[in-house]
Amino acid sequence: MPRTTPAPAEPAPTSTAPTPPAELSIEERMAFTNTAMTLRLEEAAVAYEVNSAHIDTGPVDLADVVTLPLTPTLQPPTPYPTPVAALLQRAHHRLLTGGWCSGALADADGARCMVGAIRAEARGDRGLEADAAAVVLDAIRRRFGDHIDSVPSFNDAHTSGRIPMRMLDQAAGLADARSL
Repeated sequence: MPRTTPAPAEPAPTSTAPTPPAELSIEERMAFTNTAMTLRLEEAAVAYEVNSAHIDTGPVDLADVVTLPLTPTLQPPTPYPTPVAALLQRAHHRLLTGGWCSGALADADGARCMVGAIRAEARGDRGLEADAAAVVLDAIRRRFGDHIDSVPSFNDAHTSGRIPMRMLDQAAGLADARSL
């Protein structure tokens, strides 16, 4: 026979963590919070596995995704129309992409010093190379003083290429201002 009286109300199960008592030390509260967060992360991990189990994923061939070279191979367009300024901008770009070194025109890895980059970008034009080196020396002396002897001594005095590369870029702007 069916029941005619209402069944006693049963509390619905909850998945929330119990609230901590008010008088806990900081260490006890941190341990309680750590336990509560671990429980929530485990529940989220199970939910993620259940929700993404139907997604079929295959291996990705990077040749299908990457269609451009990973390193720039082309020289960017020079913003300078004058030959010395354009040469100095190319030398600056060469140091950025090929690396900077000190103590030699070029090292075994292909990195170059300031003069080595200028010489490589001048492509045998010694007059253009000399004009560019003179502008670089002038830019260096304007920034650091007249006690700088030469571009190679300035280059070799540094342990990183950051300042020498910046000076090549500033020299390019100076050469453009002089219409060289």
